[in-house]
Amino acid sequence: MTKVLMTRPLPETVQDAARALFDLDVRQDTGPMSAAEMQASLRDYDGVVPTLGDLYTQEIFDAVPDPRCRVLANFGVGYNHIDTGAARAADIAVSNTPGAVTDATADTAMTLMLMSARRAGEGERIVRAGTWEGWHPTQLLGMHLGGKTVGIVGMGRIGQAIARRCHYGFGMKVAYHSRSAKDLEFPAERSGSLPALAGSVDVLVIAVPGGDETHHLINADIFDAMQGHAHLINIARGNVVEESALIKALQTGKIAGAGLDVYEFEPVVPEALKAMENAVLLPHIGTAALEVRTDMGMMTVENLKAFFAGKDLPNAV
Repeated sequence: MTKVLMTRPLPETVQDAARALFDLDVRQDTGPMSAAEMQASLRDYDGVVPTLGDLYTQEIFDAVPDPRCRVLANFGVGYNHIDTGAARAADIAVSNTPGAVTDATADTAMTLMLMSARRAGEGERIVRAGTWEGWHPTQLLGMHLGGKTVGIVGMGRIGQAIARRCHYGFGMKVAYHSRSAKDLEFPAERSGSLPALAGSVDVLVIAVPGGDETHHLINADIFDAMQGHAHLINIARGNVVEESALIKALQTGKIAGAGLDVYEFEPVVPEALKAMENAVLLPHIGTAALEVRTDMGMMTVENLKAFFAGKDLPNAV
């Protein structure tokens, strides 16, 4: 029977579906795999369901010159932790789980936008600390999102879902920066350059894939271009933002605030960020809803099922 490894525990419904088709092993550790574990996964299994943090690098593939594994069915839309070129060279297919994550990630972006602009995290900390002295007219004055301009960096599925929420839900103007113009169902202005976009918006939302091309895409130059009242939101990948430059921008007031669900060196979050009242920090919960994680898991099962039936991968990368 085809032997499959899930590198993290997934919802029981997903595990049950996989067990009905394959000889399934589920690694119970919730942290990333070690190099030795990844090498063993390529040697000992026909298929693997890896996820964020499982760094299948060129070195990992080189260490197993004749792998038993034929497919990596990644759990997640982002797959920059897998060297896909090295996988192809080893004759190992790679798939991901697009679509299932779109709305949940867009909702998280809106959560961060509202929390950062309206200083919600700061307010909750005051209440929890028992230092709230009651309502008054100038307490915790933030920025109203209605009618403001949002800038979307990366107008793919998730970027468009965020833009729809901003336009239809909050009456925001939408601007964006992407490699090509998009045919959109709502009004949106494409910016000719990222610095120009950053300088013209009230909220800048990062929605690009991770990888070498987008590493430190958001850096000191971008923060210098932003307006002093503007907020940065990142629901993409942590290393898209140069974290040290972000910290400096927040500390010096170059920007008003930031809402982050991802971090450059996660799970490590700099003490400087944790100490700031103008930073909203979430623990990478972009898709953390049971139905969403179940849908993602079932997509990995469908990818595996198709592959081992000799069919095209539904979500090949």
